[in-house]
Amino acid sequence: MKTTERRRLRISRKNRIRAKVQRNMDRPRLTVFKSAKHIYAQIIDDNNGKTLVSASTMTPSFKEQMKNGGNVKAAHLVGSIIGEQAAKEGIKEVYYDRNGFIYTGRVKALADAVRGKGVKF
Repeated sequence: MKTTERRRLRISRKNRIRAKVQRNMDRPRLTVFKSAKHIYAQIIDDNNGKTLVSASTMTPSFKEQMKNGGNVKAAHLVGSIIGEQAAKEGIKEVYYDRNGFIYTGRVKALADAVRGKGVKF
């Protein structure tokens, strides 16, 4: 499978997920993006168009604890960081927008870590 087709399929999944999430805008959206070396997560309030909380493998709080960010352990750490920040902001429920990525590996580890900090989705 070519890279362009793989990307096209991911964008198609992303649009399907986004359509389902945007039907109910009563809670913020936790969106995830991953590259080969890093993983990024944000909690976004789509009603106001603002990012409430964000964390990634590039943030200083992550870099204090780990060196590289392209593995499941790093995704778990980013998930726990964003879960702690969400708890401080008083965010208890979110929609999980996996951004077209398949729910396995790093995407699942991040989700499990956020759930472990008390955020429901």
